[in-house]
Amino acid sequence: MSDASMQGHLSPFERIRCVNAYGAEYWSARDLAQVLGYAHWQKFRHVIEKAETACANSGQDVADHFIHLDKMVPIGSGAQRRIEDFQLSRYACYLIVQNADPAKEIVALGQTYFAVQTRRAELADELAELTEDQKRLYLRGQVSQHNVKLAAAARDAGVIEARDFAIFQDHGYMGLYGGLRARDIAARKGLEPKQHILDHMGSEELAANLFRATQTEAKLRREHIMGKEAANRTHFEVGRKVRQTIAELGGTMPEHLPTPAKSIQQLQREERQRMKQNEQQVSLPEVREEEE
Repeated sequence: MSDASMQGHLSPFERIRCVNAYGAEYWSARDLAQVLGYAHWQKFRHVIEKAETACANSGQDVADHFIHLDKMVPIGSGAQRRIEDFQLSRYACYLIVQNADPAKEIVALGQTYFAVQTRRAELADELAELTEDQKRLYLRGQVSQHNVKLAAAARDAGVIEARDFAIFQDHGYMGLYGGLRARDIAARKGLEPKQHILDHMGSEELAANLFRATQTEAKLRREHIMGKEAANRTHFEVGRKVRQTIAELGGTMPEHLPTPAKSIQQLQREERQRMKQNEQQVSLPEVREEEE
């Protein structure tokens, strides 16, 4: 799918998103059932019940995410009948698609869409109080941690040699960056050979790569994917899905995001210097009044 067609394509889940009088987004369960291909309400009702259980088990208040309501719909000749519906939060939709029929292709698309939406919201809450530099430091640390987990999952799938792992990583970048490999991204950023591209990304670009890494690791393990080619293909497909979702949400493609003026190493040095200065200030001896 070309970037132009992706930009012009709106996710079916985005099309049915509603906004209430207070500006809060929600999805109608009836609309969601139709998009997910459930012809019978009772079958979808069972999926909702499983999602509500998962919501409660996660410590969330079910009523905050699944608002039960009845509404009247026309049935012809001016008559109406009452039907059951729910106003669903983004998190509720995420739980529903996780419990829906995995054989439906649209369900897999919904899992990606609502996972991205949910993680974006979680990150927004976590990072809301941080400056851009602090966000970068935090996210770079998260990417490093999850890259270790991704490497372990890739190794279990059969990606053993260092060269093979570099190829595996390139497939993820190619999916997310529209065909660009790590060296291509570095060239666009004007980096030296030993400079790492992740150290020269802003918070938005780092967040996209964090999601690529976490979802690839999860998919490799969840589907018990084996073999280098299958692992490479999985990494590429996840990267492409993240890219597609960014486009559907009207975001900027990662290769078009600006490169920060300072590297992560520069920010880390400045942070260490700041902490050192704070420690010196704290350790200054107390000045006592001279005794009379």
